[in-house]
Amino acid sequence: MTPFSSRWVEPPASVAERSGGLAAGFRAAGVVAGIKPSGDPDLALLVSSEPDTVSAARFTRSGVLAAPVLLCRSRCRLDALRAVVVNSGNANAATGNRGLEDAARMQGAGAMAAGVHEERVAVASTGVIGVAMPMDGMMRGILAARGELDVDGDAAFWRAIATTDAFEKRLSLDVALPSGTVRVSAQAKGAGMIAPAFATMLCFVQTDAVLAPGTADLLLGVCVKRSFDRISVDGQLSTNDTALLMASGASGVVVEPESDDELVLGEALDYALRRLAVQMVRDGEGAARVGRVHVTGGEDATVERVARAVADSPLVKAALHGGDPNWGRVVQAVGAALPGASPLPLDVHIEGVRVCAAGVGVPHDAAALAAAVAGEEVEYTIGLPGDGAETEVFFSDLSHEYVRVNAEYTT
Repeated sequence: MTPFSSRWVEPPASVAERSGGLAAGFRAAGVVAGIKPSGDPDLALLVSSEPDTVSAARFTRSGVLAAPVLLCRSRCRLDALRAVVVNSGNANAATGNRGLEDAARMQGAGAMAAGVHEERVAVASTGVIGVAMPMDGMMRGILAARGELDVDGDAAFWRAIATTDAFEKRLSLDVALPSGTVRVSAQAKGAGMIAPAFATMLCFVQTDAVLAPGTADLLLGVCVKRSFDRISVDGQLSTNDTALLMASGASGVVVEPESDDELVLGEALDYALRRLAVQMVRDGEGAARVGRVHVTGGEDATVERVARAVADSPLVKAALHGGDPNWGRVVQAVGAALPGASPLPLDVHIEGVRVCAAGVGVPHDAAALAAAVAGEEVEYTIGLPGDGAETEVFFSDLSHEYVRVNAEYTT
């Protein structure tokens, strides 16, 4: 797995890293179904062997929903999923009734492969929008994937869901709960078309803990808000975003609501999802640096608007890419988010160096600051008038490689 280290995401003491492998009760596979012209793996299957598996789901908030998202929301028992069929290379979005029919065929074939009812099978897709799905290869791929299912199939599963990803985004953790040790495994894809109102991402999380459906839903909801809701590569909202948490219960370790076990497992899941989210930003389809903008003061809606304006500003992102501590670009982004608020007595720190106080530039060691922003992680702290509100957004720089990747995406 790709090594991970960030000052912003530290593992809790309860977590021990594994080299790979799924949580108990799960098997996965990834195969070639002929969807990608490259011939790379593009069809993945994940199955739980435990009949009492519970689950939770979150989806994109886009006004244009892909067929798999529509199908999951209308035809799946989202609190009791036992299998997931995923393809890459084709989003099955903006494909009309045919797209819905194709998603239903994926679900049906997945149910046959997993030996479960259709309503317990989720489907997900990622790739090019507006192109009909090549279903012949898809159906053969699902059958082939059934024969490849393996407890160590998480690496093959990840390869089959990836698109423009430059490196793996998966993990496997042992989590020491007060009542016993459980495992958490997760696989995610995402590098571009990522906005802090979710992301163009897919994330599948498995644990062998025994959870009630309400506990699974609570944990996933809280962790998504602190991870995939907090990232931006290009401010573009996807049609296909999907995050699923499945709990097989195979460990026999029961996590009761509002218990110490729930707290410790929640910390581990929070770490896992924030780690995957930061990896997406670090990938960024060619990103060289990652920024974190931390905004305090004012009201919740205000700090959120400011953080997203800074994270999505092409000028701020270009300065981040060039290692340029141009705090004026940060200030202009704040002003654009809060029109009519002038004069705005804001404070700005970059890598802990105060560059603006009460809306006015202040003397600072420019050479030291230039050296500080040359690293892989750069932090921007913005203080607005008022108290009580606080937020953060992780974002990537704007690189030459990002432009190249997206200019050539369908060619």
